[in-house]
Amino acid sequence: MFKNFQDTSPVTPSAAPASDNVVSLKKPSGERMPLINRAARHPKQGPADETRLAPSQPIAAPASAADPSAPADEEQGDALALKSVLHEKILDQLNLSVIDKVQKTELRREIGTLAAKHMQETGLTMPSATFHRIVDDLMDEVMGLGPLEPLLADASVSDILVNGADKVFVERGGLLERTNVRFRDERHLLRVIDKIVSRVGRRIDESQPWVDARLDDGSRVNAIIRPCAIDGPSLSIRKFSKKPLRMSALVQHGALSPAAAMFLEGAVNARMNTLISGGTGSGKTTMLNAMSAFIDPRQRMVTIEDAAELQLQQEHVVRLETRPANAEGTGRISQHDLVINALRMRPDRIVVGEVRGSEAFDMLQAMNTGHDGSMTTIHANTARDAIGRLEQMVSMIGSDFPLSAIRSQIAAGITLVVQLNRLSDGQRKVMSISEVVGLEGDVVMMQDIFVYKKTGVDGEGRVTGEMTATGVRPRCFEALVASGITLPAECFQVGATV
Repeated sequence: MFKNFQDTSPVTPSAAPASDNVVSLKKPSGERMPLINRAARHPKQGPADETRLAPSQPIAAPASAADPSAPADEEQGDALALKSVLHEKILDQLNLSVIDKVQKTELRREIGTLAAKHMQETGLTMPSATFHRIVDDLMDEVMGLGPLEPLLADASVSDILVNGADKVFVERGGLLERTNVRFRDERHLLRVIDKIVSRVGRRIDESQPWVDARLDDGSRVNAIIRPCAIDGPSLSIRKFSKKPLRMSALVQHGALSPAAAMFLEGAVNARMNTLISGGTGSGKTTMLNAMSAFIDPRQRMVTIEDAAELQLQQEHVVRLETRPANAEGTGRISQHDLVINALRMRPDRIVVGEVRGSEAFDMLQAMNTGHDGSMTTIHANTARDAIGRLEQMVSMIGSDFPLSAIRSQIAAGITLVVQLNRLSDGQRKVMSISEVVGLEGDVVMMQDIFVYKKTGVDGEGRVTGEMTATGVRPRCFEALVASGITLPAECFQVGATV
């Protein structure tokens, strides 16, 4: 039908002989399950009246988003209109029950045929590059998340932030930038959001206008819609790293010093309870994943998260995930419930993705009752603030639990607080590694073992500095030695970085 898709001449579909061929799958009984139900959309034409691409005429590879041959405004308008019409036709004619069993090349051929047929009927012409971009976009709509698919495939993008149908931002290298990606309208964006949340058995509507979810690859998703989102639906995606960063990679990137990394490795092996603190996007989950790589693979771990995103490398891991209430307002399963259940699962260590409420009390109980080496994260700006927030969360249990008892539980349960921050230039750094040394009166006492000190800003606007030892020998040093962990004495000397 199309002789050469690589040229820039307008594409004008011509009539082709009718064919009885359809893309289909066979049931075990031999009965065919058609991918495209042609008669449903075009009853007058009959099921055989359909133009298709021959196998020898495949649709060419997609053009790059940065292709200088991108269509002009008028062509963009034609492309958007064509995509909108074709998407509705595809949804109407596609057999969604078999879509995941069809080869992408076959599906792409059928979508290309449908687009060509529609252009033939309407007399529409456009450059071949534009036609192929339309087919790519339609593939993304059917198989993925539409306009977001190129951003999800871009390894340099760490966050995708959608502020309405026509405002999409990404984070690269710790800095935000606006993209030219957009949705057709608010309804299009809502359809993508609904596709994301429905895959993990969650819902979003006017009665529950926000939701936490995840993509198939584990990327964290938050969505909020009207009436809470005044300017329209908002979608935030924290992309899941396909290859989790190891501690050595964090050292190489300058997130912490080699000496600090050795100390954290020893602390994990010695089963010291650790609280990882930091602001949004500071790298808490990345650090938790990196530290968890040092856990003995013979130990049984139970992870508890709102949306599963931890990448523990060991084989013996049980992953638990919360569940929101259903449409009737019942059936909610909280982190508090899961922590209580985890204690009955014979765990060696419990890892809570993030403590936000009353589950902090149960986590402390676990740390104080034989589940040494447990880890969790918390939102706080400093290590001292992290302890204060933990006190507040435990007090949320609603009983008359005295503050002195809460602080005693914290001092006995937490050994280390690892504080991370995202700097003004987007760099993520471990700002301090602090040890909880006990109570003095009613005050939880802490001492810094390693701290990051800023020294200035270079010519490119990047913050400079280094992590050094404070010269304080940690009280847990004896516990490290007793566990067979040997660290060079110079690790803790004043100013030591290696």
